[in-house]
Amino acid sequence: MELLTNLINGLSLGSVYAIIALGYTMVYGIAKMLNFAHGDVIMVGGYVCFCSINYLGLPAPVGVLFSIVACTVLGIVVERLAYKPLRNAPSLDVLITAIGVSYFLQNAALLIWGSNTKAFPNVVDLPSLVLFDGQLTVNAITVVTIACCVLIMAGLVLFTTKTRMGKAMRACSEDRGAATLMGINVNSTISLTFAIGSGLAAVAGVLMCSAYPTLVPTTGSLPGIKAFTAAVLGGIGSIPGAFVGGILLGIIEIFAKAYISTQLADAIVFAVLIVVLLIKPSGILGKTVREKV
Repeated sequence: MELLTNLINGLSLGSVYAIIALGYTMVYGIAKMLNFAHGDVIMVGGYVCFCSINYLGLPAPVGVLFSIVACTVLGIVVERLAYKPLRNAPSLDVLITAIGVSYFLQNAALLIWGSNTKAFPNVVDLPSLVLFDGQLTVNAITVVTIACCVLIMAGLVLFTTKTRMGKAMRACSEDRGAATLMGINVNSTISLTFAIGSGLAAVAGVLMCSAYPTLVPTTGSLPGIKAFTAAVLGGIGSIPGAFVGGILLGIIEIFAKAYISTQLADAIVFAVLIVVLLIKPSGILGKTVREKV
């Protein structure tokens, strides 16, 4: 039963990583840039939800919705102000800008909310799931997290393959110049990608803070790095790859903490990434792209 408990906990943690990784992989897939400020958008989402519930007295579902809207707007603003002027700039310039945006969001959170740890409210007021005649109890937040991850992944796959805007995103990912010639507004498509990714970051932030109810300005830093690792592990640019990478990473981390060492768990996670990159650099579901030089 302990093995099953650890597996469920791994699925729950991996689902959070997967939701964050989906934001990373969408932005990279369409805009071909790594938005390292993505983890800090998670933190902003957590704080907005916290303030909505604790200070404004809004119901939890409304607080979550308010958090998603705020992060979506934040993602669009950041893309327009920080990244759009660097559309044709070298990748190093974009990377430095992303790190700058990350530090800006962290320090803005310190000024607004302070550095003290805040207790995150419970946003999932549902009974726990009792299995095997009471031998196994699964928290409601765990069930909701896993269900949200599966629904979001399936929704994104359908969106990118069946809708007009989703096909425009795929066209921009393949060839921006050709997409422009076909009448696709590349700037609007990239802004929408940032909006979706930031909205997903808000969902991940709320779910993560609900499962581990603490909130500080650096809340999203380490989960953001691990989610990026998950995106690379699964194959960055691939939506199913981000899902698979996130789930695997969560399971590996929980099992490493349970059976090896809590201190070495993070090192083991990144060691697995190194091994995968040595064996299959494109990731588990990534495709190797050959370029003529």
